[in-house]
Amino acid sequence: MDTATRYRDVVREIALDQYGYVTTRDAAEAGVPASELPKLAARGGLENVAYGLYRVPDVRPTEFDEFAEALLRVGDGAYLRGESVLALFSLADVNPRKIKVAVPRRARPTLPPNIELTQVTGDVRTVFYEGLAAQPVADAILECCGRIESTRLLQAAKQARADGLLTTTEWKRVQKGL
Repeated sequence: MDTATRYRDVVREIALDQYGYVTTRDAAEAGVPASELPKLAARGGLENVAYGLYRVPDVRPTEFDEFAEALLRVGDGAYLRGESVLALFSLADVNPRKIKVAVPRRARPTLPPNIELTQVTGDVRTVFYEGLAAQPVADAILECCGRIESTRLLQAAKQARADGLLTTTEWKRVQKGL
């Protein structure tokens, strides 16, 4: 097996765990030199999505790809928040125009118009849903108060509880908050 094939296989393995995406950093940590990714892209083995971010074209798309791409574009510490967390699970019938991503540090990546970046200070609790860092569903529901009708948020909370996304304590906190 030649080196290019081995690099392509390593990159594909990484991408399978990240909704088809691989960063230059991920590849380098796995032993693939950063200079190899543009070569793989030139041969059609990768698509250059953004600076330092590539997509393996033969990885089957999912409904979570755009969320994964947004988080990878922003980088370390990025997580989904607010309406984007609700959209991840199709709660409250939301379809935000922008994917809301937050970071606990200053970040200034070049982002497309469909990604909204916010810096959040203080202690923030994050969890992983479908392998994506996110604000807990309970916190996302409460954060959306005032932007989404209370009846829709309550319905979203009921659905989240039925789907196992809210603990009893979180359910009570959300009911009280709404």
